[in-house]
Amino acid sequence: MTKPQPIAPCLWFDTQAEEAARYYTGIFKNSKMGKISYYTEAGSGTHGKRAGTVLTASFELNGQPFTALNGGPQFKFSEAISLQVMCKDQEEIDYYWNKLGQGGDPDAEICGWLKDKYGVSWQVVPAAMTDMMADPDPEKTSRVMDAVMQMKKLDIAQLQRAYDGETAGSQR
Repeated sequence: MTKPQPIAPCLWFDTQAEEAARYYTGIFKNSKMGKISYYTEAGSGTHGKRAGTVLTASFELNGQPFTALNGGPQFKFSEAISLQVMCKDQEEIDYYWNKLGQGGDPDAEICGWLKDKYGVSWQVVPAAMTDMMADPDPEKTSRVMDAVMQMKKLDIAQLQRAYDGETAGSQR
């Protein structure tokens, strides 16, 4: 593992921390598993976990450190927190959309957002959209936003057409 970053997300799972960490590192290139820690008898009256079961799994996705924690069923993921995957082209959008969405909740797919099989929300977006949405011309940004609101998986060509003032096209 590289030197710890000052801020790193910790994702709370029921019992799937190691499984999820391995799943994510299998999707993202330039990623790796880190250390796995295990529950001991200490605190068993509080955490209720059997000694020897996975407590945390550390991992990196494209150099960004994460910790996955097996904390129990009391907390669930929500759309209030999502992880953004900035994609350079449509091929990357398609790849991450298909991999992360596999086994997830298809009803949660909207505007480039999806929910994976663990309930984690992801935004799979083109990096170019950042510039489009920050354009000082409110007509351009409004057209791009209108196009985004009609899509599930984002389509760079449709977003570019909307930005350029052409018809946004149909939902993808």
